Amino acid sequence: MYSVAFTIFGIEIKWYGIIISTAVLIGILLALKSARKKGIKEDDILDFALFLLPSAIIGARIYYVIFEWEYYSKNPSQIFNIRAGGLAIHGAIIAGIIVGIIFARIKKINFWKLADIVAPSLILGQSIGRWGNYANKEAYGGPTNLPWGIIIDGQKVHPTFLYESIWNLVGFGILLYYQKNIAKNDGEVFALYMIFYSIGRFFIEGLRTDSLMLGSIRVAQLISLLFIIIGVIIFKKKREKVKT
Repeated sequence: MYSVAFTIFGIEIKWYGIIISTAVLIGILLALKSARKKGIKEDDILDFALFLLPSAIIGARIYYVIFEWEYYSKNPSQIFNIRAGGLAIHGAIIAGIIVGIIFARIKKINFWKLADIVAPSLILGQSIGRWGNYANKEAYGGPTNLPWGIIIDGQKVHPTFLYESIWNLVGFGILLYYQKNIAKNDGEVFALYMIFYSIGRFFIEGLRTDSLMLGSIRVAQLISLLFIIIGVIIFKKKREKVKT
């Protein structure tokens, strides 16, 4: 797949940007619908999105640059060149949580309620956004003989972007069902997101060939384990409130 969708006035508009923008739009619309049911003003969700989106991009970039500092320390002019790639979802999530906590305090909104509204939108956006990796021919795995492998540089490899896209789509369905039929306390849905997404990411990351590394450790796997632990703790505490 060619990464450039079309050109306007000499500027290349890439499929990656179009796909990510579509994912963001769908996510916002979904969050607005959920906010109505949760009793949060739609204007507050739109305001949050205005702060969240740039913060998530900055967080994703900072995270990536930190773990690729050996390259960027020698090429500082490339630090701000995000069109060349280099955004890490874990950095975006961490930045989003920080911004969410600050925003909730300023607006006097329950943070966990806000997090539950955003969680389904986030995992659906991740599912859609992974197809941007396909357009860029990135985030793929090692060699495979499986029939669904894709050809990259003449070699058949695992389409790890596809694995994660499917995993996240399943997670989206689970979160919606849980939110509608099972959840009793604010924060449960977000905790479930942290657990479910991170389990899939941990195993899928092991197949990838472009992982950010901390020595011999894949950073995404390390963060995924941390998210699973935190998610389980939050989920357990929230469910305990149901019993008391």
